[in-house]
Amino acid sequence: MEIEKAIKDRRSIRGFKDKPVSKELLEEIIGLANRAPSSMNTQPWHLHVLTGEPLEQVRLGNTERMLAGVPPSREIEDYASYEGEHRKRQIEIAVQLFEAMGIERHNTERRQDWVMRGFRQFDAPVSIVICFDKTLLNNTIAHFDTGAMTYGLVLAAWSRGLGSVINGQGIMQSPVVREVVGIPEDQVILTCVALGWPDETFIANSVVSRRRSLNDTTRFLGFGE
Repeated sequence: MEIEKAIKDRRSIRGFKDKPVSKELLEEIIGLANRAPSSMNTQPWHLHVLTGEPLEQVRLGNTERMLAGVPPSREIEDYASYEGEHRKRQIEIAVQLFEAMGIERHNTERRQDWVMRGFRQFDAPVSIVICFDKTLLNNTIAHFDTGAMTYGLVLAAWSRGLGSVINGQGIMQSPVVREVVGIPEDQVILTCVALGWPDETFIANSVVSRRRSLNDTTRFLGFGE
């Protein structure tokens, strides 16, 4: 697949077929993602790829703790609530998804079910837990570099017919993930990626988030205009 097509067509996938993804294909995709640039070639990332019973244990632990009212526990500094234009865009994509799924504003049961899907990694057959070196915890460039690799990962997956969604909900109960997966103490859990074969019948998979125009994001200087 051409890179331009992969970038333009890729979207977040939140519904997956009950179909396994082979280790060989995952190795191919991760090998491509590993080509991501990083500051002075530091390559701070580590990936833990879950399927089968380990993934089910993480799903169960996440949902049990959330339903019991255990506050989220992440290993990176938690971001504050979004405000202003950022909050508007956050609401906009939620409205797009709820409208597509036919989830009405007052339907608290279906809204709760949607939230819990995120903590179950959207029932994907694979979850990739993304970490980086703990010695770089306060180095924001390491976060940036790991994000670049993660974008390469989802693009590489899309180019091979796989869908994914970068899913911070999946690691919000990080103690569960750390215990089940056996994350080494010298690594920090950043996020996870739910991944699998897209279910074309799952209507939310058709949602494409609206993007800002170049006029809103970009300035050109010195071009003689």
